[in-house]
Amino acid sequence: MSDGQETRKYEPLLSGKSDQELEVLCQELRSSLVESVSQTGGHLSPNLGVVELTVALHRVFDTRYDRLVFDVGHQSYVHKMLTGRWQDMKTLRQYGGIAGFPKPSESVHDAFIAGHASNSVAVAAGMAQARSLQLEDYRVIALIGDGALTGGLAYEGLSNGGFRKEQLLVILNDNGMSITPNVGGVAQLLSKQRMNPKYLKFKQNYRKFMHKFGLGRGIYAITHSLKKALKQSILPCSMFENMGFTYLGPVDGHDLHQLTESLGYAASLREPVLLHVRTQKGKGYLPAQENPDAFHGVSPFDPKTGKPRKPSGQNFSAVFGETLCELAEQNDKICALTAAMVSGTGLVPFAKRFPNRFFDVGIAEGCAVSMAAGLAKQGVIPVFAVYSTFLQRSYDMLLHDVALEHLPVVFGVDRAGLVGDDGETHHGVFDVSYLDTIPYMKVYAPASFAELRSMVKRAVEDRTRPSAIRYPRGGEGAYQEDHSQEPCVVLRQGSHLTIGTYGMEVNEVLAAAELLHQQGIEAEILKWNVITPLDCTLLVQSVGKTGYFLMAEECAQQGSVGVRALAALEQAGVKAKTALVNCTERFVTHGSVAKLKQDLMLDAQGLVQKAKEVVSRGQ
Repeated sequence: MSDGQETRKYEPLLSGKSDQELEVLCQELRSSLVESVSQTGGHLSPNLGVVELTVALHRVFDTRYDRLVFDVGHQSYVHKMLTGRWQDMKTLRQYGGIAGFPKPSESVHDAFIAGHASNSVAVAAGMAQARSLQLEDYRVIALIGDGALTGGLAYEGLSNGGFRKEQLLVILNDNGMSITPNVGGVAQLLSKQRMNPKYLKFKQNYRKFMHKFGLGRGIYAITHSLKKALKQSILPCSMFENMGFTYLGPVDGHDLHQLTESLGYAASLREPVLLHVRTQKGKGYLPAQENPDAFHGVSPFDPKTGKPRKPSGQNFSAVFGETLCELAEQNDKICALTAAMVSGTGLVPFAKRFPNRFFDVGIAEGCAVSMAAGLAKQGVIPVFAVYSTFLQRSYDMLLHDVALEHLPVVFGVDRAGLVGDDGETHHGVFDVSYLDTIPYMKVYAPASFAELRSMVKRAVEDRTRPSAIRYPRGGEGAYQEDHSQEPCVVLRQGSHLTIGTYGMEVNEVLAAAELLHQQGIEAEILKWNVITPLDCTLLVQSVGKTGYFLMAEECAQQGSVGVRALAALEQAGVKAKTALVNCTERFVTHGSVAKLKQDLMLDAQGLVQKAKEVVSRGQ
C-alpha cells in the first residue's frame, strides 16, 4: 500500500446499515427511479433490476477508492443516487444536468466513462494491473450483463484478467440469457451450498489456518485441487474457471443479505473471481416487469400507467424497416442483420416476416460485418442495420472483410448525427469521416422518408460496391420531398452566399435561408445526397458565382464534408470567404437535439449569424 493510501479512511457508504434499513432504502430507490425517469426519460428496466445489487456493492466497497467499472453504464442510476446525486436525478440526461452514464467528471465514485458494451472486464483488468505497478491497495470490480457477454471483447478481457491472477471481481448480472444450464438436482444443491454463509466462512478460516505453516500449505493445495476437479465434473460454468476465475454463484440478485455475504467473501479473495448474480429487469414496477424491453430505454411516461406522455410518430428507423420488407418481398436474396438492436433499428417486422433471412448476432458488430461479407461473397444481399456509434467498433472488418473484396454489403447507419440525451458515447458524428476512408464505399444522406426509401432501393440494387445510408433518430422535418436523383442538387437559388448541407440539417439551412432573405441576403442552398464519394461540381460553380461559402453539418470537423469541400475549392482555384459549422473537434455533451444545435450554432438563428459573419468579411 502506498503512503498516500495509508491515510485513507476506508468506509463504504452503507456500511453499518441493517438488512431491514437497506430493504426500506431499496423500496425508496425504486419509487424514486420510476418517478424521475418518467419525467426525464432514460434507462428504467436495467436500473430497477440492480437496486439490491448496487446497494450491496456500496455496503461492501468504498467506491471513492475501489474502482467499480460499469459495462455500458445504463444501469448506473442507483449508483449515482447513492453517491450524492439523488437530488440531481431531475436533471438526468438534460442539458447541463447529470449524464445517463458514469462520468468521472461528475463524481469521484465514477471510475470510468461507459456507454458501449463488453469492455468493462478489460478496463478493470488494466486498473488491477496499474494497482500492482503502483503498489497500491484497492479493489477492482467490473459489473457486466449477460447481454454484453455476446461481445467478443468481454472474453478477451476475461482471458487476460484470469491469466494475470490480479485481484479482480467480475460480477455477471444475468437477467436474461441462461449462463448456467440446469444439469440436475446435485448441481443446484452444490451451488446453494457453495454460497451458504457458513460454508464461505469455513472456507476462509480453513485457508487462513492452513497457510500458517508449510505442511498446511501443501495439504491445502492438494485438497483444493481435488475439490476443483470434482466441481468441474459436476458444476456448470467451468469455462470461467478455465479462464482463471474462481466462479461463485448463482446468487439471487434481489436477496440483499445473500448478496452482501457473497460480495464480502469475493472481496476477501486476492484472485480473479466471477460472481454470477441473477436479477429481473424492471423488478418492482409492473409495466417494466411485464415488458422489460419496452422500458429498457424510454421517453417520458405516465408512472401510473406506463404509457408515453407523447405518442411516438413515424420515424426513419421504421421507414427503413418497412422499405426493406417491401424489397425483400420482391427479392428472396435480401437478408437483414442487426447487433442486439432489433427494435431500435426498425427490424421487428422483417424478423417476423422473414425469420430465415434475419440474423441478430448480439453485441458483436464486428461479427455482423464479417458475416455480412461472407453472405455477400456467396451471392446473398446482406443489409446490416446498426447505430452509427456502434458501427465504429467494426472499422477493421469494414476495411479488410468488405472493401478489400469489393463486396456489395449495405449498411443502414441509424442514429446518424446528434442523438440528444444519451450524449457523448452515442452521438453519430464520426461515421461521416471514417466511412469516407473506406475504399469503394458509397454513402447516402437522405433528408426525408421519401429519400430514404429511394436510397435504400438504390443501395440494394447496386451490386458493384458497399453502400451506407445514414439517417437520424426520430422523424422528418419540414423538408419532405425527394431530390435524391443526383449526387448534389440546388434547392434554392441565390447570388450572395452558398450554403452547403445534407441530411436533416437541410431543415435548419432552409429556415436560415428564409431569414436571410428577409434581411436582403440571398443564399444558394446546395444539398448533397451522396457524401462519399463527394461530387463538388455544383459547389465549384456556385461558390465561383457567390464568392462566399458556409457548410453546415452534424458531424465532427475532422474528415467532414466541409473540410473536403474546402479542399475541392482550393484544387479548383476558387477564391472565397468560407466558414464551417459542425460539431467541432470535441465530444458533444448530452441534452435535447434542439439545445445542442443551438449551442453549436447549427440551428437556423445560429446559421444566420454565421452567414452574416462570412458575408461581412468581404465588405
